[in-house]
Amino acid sequence: MPKNQFRMRRSALTGVEAMEAETHRSFIRHTHDQFGIGLVSSGAQKSLSGRGMVEAEAGDIITVNPNEVHDGAPIGEGRSWRILYFDPEIVTGLSQEFAEGGAGRQEIPYPVIRNRAIAARFEMLFGAVTGGGAANGLLCEQLLLQLVADVMRERAGGHERPPVPGSIRAARDLIDDDPLAAVSLADLARESGLSRFQVLRGFAKATGLTPHAYLVQARIHIARRLIAKGMPLAEAAFASGFADQSHMTRVFVRKYGLSPRLYAGAFS
Repeated sequence: MPKNQFRMRRSALTGVEAMEAETHRSFIRHTHDQFGIGLVSSGAQKSLSGRGMVEAEAGDIITVNPNEVHDGAPIGEGRSWRILYFDPEIVTGLSQEFAEGGAGRQEIPYPVIRNRAIAARFEMLFGAVTGGGAANGLLCEQLLLQLVADVMRERAGGHERPPVPGSIRAARDLIDDDPLAAVSLADLARESGLSRFQVLRGFAKATGLTPHAYLVQARIHIARRLIAKGMPLAEAAFASGFADQSHMTRVFVRKYGLSPRLYAGAFS
């Protein structure tokens, strides 16, 4: 794959997306509304995640939780990785199966895992999911359950994210409840019981994003889901609250590294 390329692979599993990347670009702070489990193939990178500053190199498993603010930059000239993105209910549902007492974890505790056996299992699952043709259902099911158990089983230690204050949670929920609605700092301040400055400062501290950046992330999540369902790009842009297709495309590329059109091609 050429340098600075992102490629969506067709996935044989519903609710699972597969991507390959080789790039020297840095990513600004952003979120995903899915779980991500990937493997660094070459090079190395550093990132600030909701679970601390981390570095990952070739052979390391990398993970991201839904709505976890993170960024990423190469260490050296560039890096490449393969990653699977999972709809949240897939991971949390599997987590309940192997958790004691049936109460599974809601988050993957570690952003980087150095374990050759887990890396090998990821490679097998990625190959099974993207191999083309009819996937071996039993094999995929087995590998998926084992991989989720592997990444969830470690003790979280000091990597848990601090709780979001109730006042900021109220402001965040106002956006989450209707990301398409027009919202102002005054609305967020009224909902949280804080001043506009307090909610702006507190929101950024608690979530890692300003309220406007958080709103844009929520809208691009909607756009991604609509595009995956086959909605035309211009309609998806309008339905997800963007001014036009060009605006949606700029945000999409900054976040995912590929255009909405290329992303849509994985589902056509």
